[in-house]
Amino acid sequence: MKISLAEGEPNEQACADCAVRSLSICAALDRTELRELDHLGRHVHFRPRETVFAQGELTESFYNLREGVMRLYKLLPDGRRQIVGFALPGDFLGMATSARHGISADAVGPVAVCRFSRSSFARFIEDKPHLLRRVNELLVRELSQAQDHTVLLGRRLAEEKVASFLIGWRDRLARLGEATNRVPLPMGRQDVADFLGLTIETVSRTFTKLERDGLIEILPGGICLTDLERVEALAAA
Repeated sequence: MKISLAEGEPNEQACADCAVRSLSICAALDRTELRELDHLGRHVHFRPRETVFAQGELTESFYNLREGVMRLYKLLPDGRRQIVGFALPGDFLGMATSARHGISADAVGPVAVCRFSRSSFARFIEDKPHLLRRVNELLVRELSQAQDHTVLLGRRLAEEKVASFLIGWRDRLARLGEATNRVPLPMGRQDVADFLGLTIETVSRTFTKLERDGLIEILPGGICLTDLERVEALAAA
């Protein structure tokens, strides 16, 4: 019988062979510990726009993103959506200070994760201070990204916001080994707008203006930073 996507399946690929191991919490573990972690995790796949976890749900699992991009967002009381970030391979998601998720996460495109039971992972980590340090490092990085996002939302000009987003996204992709001026944008314009606190019309006009001014070239599925120096200067303004 075929196992449903929601249930997940035992890890077929050993943690030691994972392509994003060096970027994730697993980088702190030796081979023996990785074998132990193998038995705790389940590979789960999500379709585009499928929910991985939802705001207000009990925090029962943690997720190590292996492939794809995830959209992290908060629903406001008036029904609006504020995107607070985008997760990339190597990011560890679902850890919360409360018993319930404070944000929602869904798949931008096809997504693959390693899912760990919260209780099992807590037992696994409790006698591994080196792994706790690694988790703390990732939490500090997440806090830094949240602070950067707060600064970005405070920018006055739409051009500054969009330029800052493009440079920040390019730099995060570079951490995955994709250091290039051709920047894929798997998220839609509405996602970018909800992340920057702008309307989709403003985002579209700003992309068009940046292209007209020779800073970027709009490509299918992304952009090319044709004048990197000027985009970086605008992002730093």
